[in-house]
Amino acid sequence: MLKFNIRGENVEVTESIRNYVVKRISKLQKFFEDSVEATAHVNLKVYPNRTYKVEVTIPLPYLTLRAEETSNDMYGSVDLVTDKLERQIRKYKTKVNRKSREKGFKNLEFVPGDDDSTSTDDLKIVRTKQVSLKPMDPEEAVLQMDMLGHDFFVFQDAETNGTSIVYRRKDGRYGLIEAE
Repeated sequence: MLKFNIRGENVEVTESIRNYVVKRISKLQKFFEDSVEATAHVNLKVYPNRTYKVEVTIPLPYLTLRAEETSNDMYGSVDLVTDKLERQIRKYKTKVNRKSREKGFKNLEFVPGDDDSTSTDDLKIVRTKQVSLKPMDPEEAVLQMDMLGHDFFVFQDAETNGTSIVYRRKDGRYGLIEAE
């Protein structure tokens, strides 16, 4: 079941906007198991040139969905971001199902955690994230990295059970670091 955390920057989140966001994003629940409890973090922004940006992050037990869209219409931006999230889910499910059939795995999952705690020690660490590493192959890790919009991704290699890192190279291709 999805819960919603909707906030606005330079815009008041009215009941009609809240209802529209909940209605549209709730349609994504059909892709999730009934037992999944998640919070959809929705951030609505209005810029001085009257463009609207909608950012949605949904951390799930096996995937973090994130999308953002900007347009001249708040409701249009919500529609665009919902469509983008649906495409991400379909792409991820297709990829995982294909890989699991090829490798014989029953469950390829990644459980990203997002700890927003900050630290101001001498090393100036400004954010800490904790992740639970689940077995996956490098191709699935690249897919997860792309969906999150990151330049690197840490995962447990399903074949070697070792910790590995995939990263985006300056030439646009991908690299793999395997820990010993």
